[in-house]
Amino acid sequence: MADVRSLFRQVLHLDETPHRTALAFAIGSFIGFSPAYGLHMVMVGFCAWAFGLNVVALLAGAFLNNPWTLIPILGGTYWTGATLLGVHDFPSFDWSDLSFMGIYHQVMPYAWPFFVGGMVLSIAGGLLAYPLAYLLLSKYRRANPTDGHQPLPPSSGLR
Repeated sequence: MADVRSLFRQVLHLDETPHRTALAFAIGSFIGFSPAYGLHMVMVGFCAWAFGLNVVALLAGAFLNNPWTLIPILGGTYWTGATLLGVHDFPSFDWSDLSFMGIYHQVMPYAWPFFVGGMVLSIAGGLLAYPLAYLLLSKYRRANPTDGHQPLPPSSGLR
């Protein structure tokens, strides 16, 4: 049982420093606000695998974008992009032309403001999430020094 617990702690990176945990949360927040909808979990998995980041913190950051916050984030993303790009005319959707090319031409005026707004909110979310998470994690670690924060065991392959 101790081997399973040790492996679990090593895979999830539970005993990392507040800096690395806050960094993982900030990267997860960046991913959560990014306009790459449908690829968030793939990006989280890649970051956890490639950079050895805390999976729990990455997922917590990415899940800022969830079904309850999706509509405000989508609206804020478009509004931010439209404001930054100076887009003031909002084309209406023509329901009589639902062909592929018709929908494509109707959606394209929204794509660039949406992408720009998503990138700006991603960067802002990541930059704001890091200091906040670092502050909270540091306070927690100072308040609970006997919580068993030991260094990670050396990495060994799965048996």
